[in-house]
Amino acid sequence: MSLVKKVLRGLLFLSCLLVIVILVSNMWVVISTRDKVFSDCRQLPVNNVALVLGTSNKLTDGTPNPFFDNRIKMAAALYKQGKVNHFILSGDNRTIYYNEPLEMEKALVREGVPDSVITLDYAGLRTLDSIIRSKEIFGQDKITIITQPFHCYRALFISQFYNIDAVAIQAEGPSQEDALPVYVREYLARTKAVIDLYILKKAPRHMGEKESLKRITKNSI
Repeated sequence: MSLVKKVLRGLLFLSCLLVIVILVSNMWVVISTRDKVFSDCRQLPVNNVALVLGTSNKLTDGTPNPFFDNRIKMAAALYKQGKVNHFILSGDNRTIYYNEPLEMEKALVREGVPDSVITLDYAGLRTLDSIIRSKEIFGQDKITIITQPFHCYRALFISQFYNIDAVAIQAEGPSQEDALPVYVREYLARTKAVIDLYILKKAPRHMGEKESLKRITKNSI
């Protein structure tokens, strides 16, 4: 067998292996968490604290980001329905010009949620960081996660790994024309999550001292 054929056969084997790893990882992430994902607020269990996962409030062209807006609308709806008492808004704040938690707080306040029930986590650089910090920094081991449908499964998978009793509520997802690239990225992100948790044992980039949530103004659940 020529060297070229050996190389091609090796590349084909690696490609098939990669596809299998991606498929198996995605099946594992989704199947192991799907019973904790809710689309109907009425069926959602009541939890004291909700974790809103961060994203930019603007798209690259400067228009409003529907992912951001829909997470905020869902968070406000849950508060008004008494499904949660307090929010951890966790996102990226790596420069003075980009502050996801602060933008989420301003948007939630505009929706009628008092700032006294909002705690900001400025070090939620990734989903992994946000989930772990909700427990290790803010002391929460039972949470409701608010994000889009494609993202819920991975967030819950990480939560389960760290023994966090979590459920997730689906904010409205991507439009049909935007769905394909979003889901392709998420398929790869789920595979990376499995590798990060079980092989690389990745930790958050920033931890720091434990922090208390702001005083909860409603009766504790």
